[in-house]
Amino acid sequence: MTQDPIKNLLPKFIESLKTLGRSPATILAYRSDLEQMVDYLIKKEKVLPDAVRSTDLDSFRDALLADRYTPKSVSRKLNAVKTFFRWMVDQNFTTSDPSATVAHPKIENSLPKFLTQLEYRALRDVTRSDPRIGAIVELILQTGMRISEVANLKTADLKDSEFKIEAYATQPERTVPLNRPAKDALDGYLAVRPKSDSPYVFISKNGKPLAVRNIRAAISRFMQKAELPTYSVNDLRTTFIVENLKNEVDLVLLSQVSGHKRLSTTERYLELAKIDTPGKKQALVEL
Repeated sequence: MTQDPIKNLLPKFIESLKTLGRSPATILAYRSDLEQMVDYLIKKEKVLPDAVRSTDLDSFRDALLADRYTPKSVSRKLNAVKTFFRWMVDQNFTTSDPSATVAHPKIENSLPKFLTQLEYRALRDVTRSDPRIGAIVELILQTGMRISEVANLKTADLKDSEFKIEAYATQPERTVPLNRPAKDALDGYLAVRPKSDSPYVFISKNGKPLAVRNIRAAISRFMQKAELPTYSVNDLRTTFIVENLKNEVDLVLLSQVSGHKRLSTTERYLELAKIDTPGKKQALVEL
């Protein structure tokens, strides 16, 4: 029997997730992670399910780590891979599951990292040549947005002094203040943004939404250019939280803006900021 290529099976798997009632955000994450795996396997000329070996998936995991994805992110991607291969076995598209023996990377419970003022200013300087990435960096530094929230931001959500982050997965809708540095960077990008009917703020030259992995890779390149190779895009969000704590911003306000479901999540950053007693200021700091 002729076997379907993995690339052709992926849309069928995505449809099965919709049938199971999985959230749109979960489905989007699965599709993105698995498209990344499929592209990797095609480059290795592993097109059919039976051609894939556990060593291929081991090398996919290692390549992600080498590209500076965090162990937590890689582990999430492996969960998607394992679910996909189990589905292929259950649906009789293949007889074996090469993902079963692939180990997750070790996740250490270490404190997150944040950039100093000199470091994030250096990053800001090197992104001036790219208004799109410069605006993304500024948005995360000034608002603490998650990278997935940046990718999903729509032009209709932007106002002069604030913007809306739509509800997704278990996250409720929230409104985030837009300060002057963030607005200036956004306006600079929107002035040169490719003409497109896309509702998304950040798009490619072809008018397609900018994928999370492309944002991550671009910022990683600029981190290298700024001689900050040990940092990742996630550290920009941490920098936002830490800087606001240091400047005595109210913990509840900061938790709401950051999209933390529990105040205890925000409180964990007090140790990182070396703060014993949180402040009460009701305005976010400009970085």
